[in-house]
Amino acid sequence: MKSFRTEKRVAKVERVLKARQGSLMVVIENVHDPHNVSAIFRTCDAVGIPCISLVYTKEQFPKIGRKSSASAFKWVVKEKYKSVKECYSELRSKEFKIYASALKEKSMSLYDIDFTNKIAVVLGNEHRGASVEAADLADETFMIPMYGMVQSLNVSVATAVILYEALRQRQRKGMYDLLNEAELEEKSESWLKK
Repeated sequence: MKSFRTEKRVAKVERVLKARQGSLMVVIENVHDPHNVSAIFRTCDAVGIPCISLVYTKEQFPKIGRKSSASAFKWVVKEKYKSVKECYSELRSKEFKIYASALKEKSMSLYDIDFTNKIAVVLGNEHRGASVEAADLADETFMIPMYGMVQSLNVSVATAVILYEALRQRQRKGMYDLLNEAELEEKSESWLKK
């Protein structure tokens, strides 16, 4: 397959790749609504997250259309896992600290997390939230402060709130231009063929 190269496209690919945040991950556990999954992929791409971990133990992974994900699905790598333990083991082998979103009394505020570290954020099912296992095996649990009558946000909205807080912190620390030239050239070639 020939790569589609124009000066404008090459510049965009390089700009986007330079901003990829390899030290920030999202884990979604049993999120079943394809619109939510699509919105999560769009937000991950927008913030520069290169890879999402998918844990599906109770739900089938939903069919995602190119249109609903605005093609973000093809720019974000998907790693599928059959258990929370398997996913967490892989993340820990890469030295990620795992934060699970959970409505627990001892959960910390989202705004107390230092997102400039190597972090994986876990979000659960639309109705059940993160599983007890996902929360208990995480390094920390956290929640988004809520001051209204409802106790939580939609999972895709929550993901956007969380990731844009991470973006804010990382931008302030100058973390959006870290890819070296060799990595950039290698990844650019692959992306220009998509």
